[in-house]
Amino acid sequence: MEVFESVVNWLNNLVWSTPQQFPIMVVVLLGFGIFITLRLGFVQLRRFTHGIKSVMGVYDNPDDTGDVNHFQALTTALSATVGIGNIAGVAIAIHYGGPGALFWMWVTAFFGMAIKYTECTLAVQYRVKNDDGSVSGGPMYYIEKGLGPNWKWLAVFFASMAVICSFLTGNAVQANTVADTMYSTFQIPSWISGIVTASFVGVVIVGGIKRIGQVTARLMPLMAIIYVLGALVILFLNAGSVIPAFGTIITSAFTPEAGLFGVGSGLFLTTLVWGIKRGLFSNEAGQGSAPIAHGAAKTEEPVREGVVALLEPFIDTILVCTMTGLVIVATGVWEERHDMVYEPANSNNTVVVDDGNEVLIIEEGAPLNGTVLRNDFETGIFFLDLETREEFSGTLNIATGTFTDEAGNVVATVYTSIIENGAPLTSLAFEKGLAPIFPYGKHLVTFCVLLFGISTAISWSYYGDRSIQYLAGDKSIMYYKVVYLGMHFLGAIFPLATVWAIGDIALGLMTFPNIIALFALSGSVAVASKKYFNKMDELEAKS
Repeated sequence: MEVFESVVNWLNNLVWSTPQQFPIMVVVLLGFGIFITLRLGFVQLRRFTHGIKSVMGVYDNPDDTGDVNHFQALTTALSATVGIGNIAGVAIAIHYGGPGALFWMWVTAFFGMAIKYTECTLAVQYRVKNDDGSVSGGPMYYIEKGLGPNWKWLAVFFASMAVICSFLTGNAVQANTVADTMYSTFQIPSWISGIVTASFVGVVIVGGIKRIGQVTARLMPLMAIIYVLGALVILFLNAGSVIPAFGTIITSAFTPEAGLFGVGSGLFLTTLVWGIKRGLFSNEAGQGSAPIAHGAAKTEEPVREGVVALLEPFIDTILVCTMTGLVIVATGVWEERHDMVYEPANSNNTVVVDDGNEVLIIEEGAPLNGTVLRNDFETGIFFLDLETREEFSGTLNIATGTFTDEAGNVVATVYTSIIENGAPLTSLAFEKGLAPIFPYGKHLVTFCVLLFGISTAISWSYYGDRSIQYLAGDKSIMYYKVVYLGMHFLGAIFPLATVWAIGDIALGLMTFPNIIALFALSGSVAVASKKYFNKMDELEAKS
């Protein structure tokens, strides 16, 4: 098992972190974003309002080919992208890269809008109509039909990786995050969370894309409104800190300084890379997942769905991620220590003993023969009571996770202070920000994690559904859904560090064939764009 985990971690680093200073994946995605933005003449700026009109149904025709309207296609894709990454991903970027990382997330989103436009235009342009009247689109179709039959192997490779990724990153990991949050917040056993969420997901996905579109069209706006309203209330309560927060974000994007306790590194390249990486992960531009949802849109105009899709990175990263980032920076929680019960078994905690034995010696709260890390930063002193902050002296047995005082008595609860990261950091920001009017701010984030996790699993089921159909035909879809729900339940009850890594590998391996096709077919998109917008400009001139 250790060898397997080592291989998985090596592959994950190879795909996403090679070279470590500026990963090739980041270079490829951002490079294509810049290239296609210039080739299409900044389509994300010039045609932004056209996308809004399309989503609002101005051009809808119920007789058009497709399964869902523009709004439902958008919300299905957004349900898969607006999720844990918006809550945890921004916090991680700020933790390691400082507030300036958010600025580079904005830059990534801007170029990501042109990438989404391109891949979703192609998804409709090369989609196929099934025997039952439904449609299927996505990178596997525009790779095979756009690049030619000789490239079918690449389309098969993409679809295979999409199926794996749907089982893991899009499903099991989401179930695990929800179950872990429910347990840590309300002590609900993971198996109960797994049954409940798997049942809900099952009821939705058994109805196919039409039911998925109906559910996400209601769930996605609800999620966004709850989360963004909570953030806006916090920013209103901390109005005096909002402008300085923007200033901190922009200033530290170019001249980053390490925060208190060394948070945010203070290195420009670190800030840049963390911002770009989390931005790309957040909106999934170029990774080939969203085109599968947009390929089902009711339209005869591929470009029209492209302009709908370019709204995604704007909503996902520029709006929702900005809310998260501003709340974290404005409340100051990103560079504050937070008191917590120290749990030796928690995977985020690391103990390194200098002499290599299993016992850490602690005197007056400070480790004498080793180091204790949480989220890659040293913890504060160990103490016994939140009120008196009496310092702990004794030992910590690493093997058993047991604290023992100097008299040899086992101590059940020992506290320390930490620099928080991920979703817990966002929870702290909401709790602190809403404290003057609402004492349960962290539960708002918990509720959003629940909604985001479920909605992501629902949308990713469709991505895998279309991919398995491409690989094995219609008869395979029901078997796929059964396995999908089984993986959802297993994801809730098992630790998933390795599973997450495998899913990330598959996600990365989806991206490369997609980017190859996007580069190769960019000329086709440019021609289709010019033709469509000339036609629309003429119609508007006549009207």
